[in-house]
Amino acid sequence: MRATSPMRASMLSDWLAQRIERNGEQPIYRQLHGLLQQAILSRELPAGTKVPSSRLLASELGLGRNTVTQVYEQLALEGYVWSATGQGTFVADSAPDEIVGNDAIVSGVEPDIEPRVLSQRGTRLLQGAGVSTRQEGAFMPGVPDVSRFPAAVWSRLQSKYWRRLRPDLLTYAPGGGLPKLRQVLADYLRTSRSVRCTPEQIIVTTGIHQSIDLAVRLLTDSGDVIWTEDPCYWGVRSVLQVSGLSMKAIPVDAEGINPSADDLADPPKLMLVTPSHQYPLGMVMSLARRRMLLEFARQNGCWIIEDDYDSEFRYGSRPLASLQGLDKDGQVIYVGSFGKTLFPGLRVGYIVVPEGLSASFATASAELYREGQLLQQAVLAEFIAEGHFTSHIRRMRGVYGQRRQIVLDTIRKRYGDTLQIEGGDAGLHLVLRLPDGVDDRQVAKAALDVNVVVRPLSGYFLRPGREVSGLLIGYGGVPEDEIEPAFDRLTEVLSRYGVLPYQGLQDVSNVSPRSS
Repeated sequence: MRATSPMRASMLSDWLAQRIERNGEQPIYRQLHGLLQQAILSRELPAGTKVPSSRLLASELGLGRNTVTQVYEQLALEGYVWSATGQGTFVADSAPDEIVGNDAIVSGVEPDIEPRVLSQRGTRLLQGAGVSTRQEGAFMPGVPDVSRFPAAVWSRLQSKYWRRLRPDLLTYAPGGGLPKLRQVLADYLRTSRSVRCTPEQIIVTTGIHQSIDLAVRLLTDSGDVIWTEDPCYWGVRSVLQVSGLSMKAIPVDAEGINPSADDLADPPKLMLVTPSHQYPLGMVMSLARRRMLLEFARQNGCWIIEDDYDSEFRYGSRPLASLQGLDKDGQVIYVGSFGKTLFPGLRVGYIVVPEGLSASFATASAELYREGQLLQQAVLAEFIAEGHFTSHIRRMRGVYGQRRQIVLDTIRKRYGDTLQIEGGDAGLHLVLRLPDGVDDRQVAKAALDVNVVVRPLSGYFLRPGREVSGLLIGYGGVPEDEIEPAFDRLTEVLSRYGVLPYQGLQDVSNVSPRSS
């Protein structure tokens, strides 16, 4: 607080007159209230000072008496002043009890107070934050085309619930979420993803982040070791960083997560994997690797979280069965969401837990997060039950497949086989590998200046020295006619960093991505 000199009541009208803007945007009433409040809080009007009567102050400022009277009454309601009949209006003593008598504060001298700083985990979270200010446009990874969402169908279903409004849909959600949604989810996951579960094993959440946060809170303690794939999704990494767990980055190869003999000798409490489509590189975990992980988890009492984030979108082959479907011992916790299959703003996800944990997870979810959105859950349940969800998936798989092919053709036209493409068989993005020595973070920053959004691959690696240069190219939310013009702008940016277009390519038919 800055040092101030007390103001005599006789000076108040002059002080106010100098600061009130007669033609300002803010009404005179609000200006007068704010100025008097400021004078009292800054001790320019000390406690006990008698302020001019409303009649006198109104006369000296050229205002209506009602205006000043209303301001005094509002200040009295807020505890800044008090009035006594026949005596007048006085500034109240509003200093907090615990610092009354502190000479440094009362005199207006700034005390020596240590500046407030973030916690260590808060600092780590912000230093590694990957969230972008841009959530759309070429080539933002992981963003679906929300313009193709069947809004008319959704609106019809939603209107039906609003017309026949049930009070129980406007309150907090029961533990686990709306029973009808859990039922249709169980049916869908059994048929489409080979997930073995009952409705009671499904807990509705707001998405992957909350699902993993819930599992970590209930199954681990601070300091426990968790394996993550390297590279891995930055959002999940952030959730784990603030949980107090000790993260161990396990490299991936063409078959998925690949722990060494030394890694296997020191089992973790929990493993987090993306077996159907590794994020961000895109490989599929082999059956042999899946069986090895399940057996290792069984022998060592480890938990496995299976993040099945965009398994519905595969091109040229059927979606692969889940890891959870192979689990005979209740070691796998399966998580998914509707963020990419429907629209991100829906904020509905789910976690499938082993039978013995379902009641605990349902209670903990209600206790920690106090979920709601039951009306949205009811609409979503009916949307799935009537077949609109699977129809939308089929339709969008065709749209995204076409856009993927345009991106692949465009890259080959510009670069031939000089740049390697990875992970384009599924999902909503592919990875364009850059030559060693090219700073992909600088490339991504420069691309943003020409209205192209790409993510640097190196930012997804956890172990220092293992980073690989590349760009995540998202195509889900990019209209077909915007792909080539946007990639031309990216090509110009890459040229500045020594990545020059290839001139000799003649035929780009039947292009498919290569895996490392």
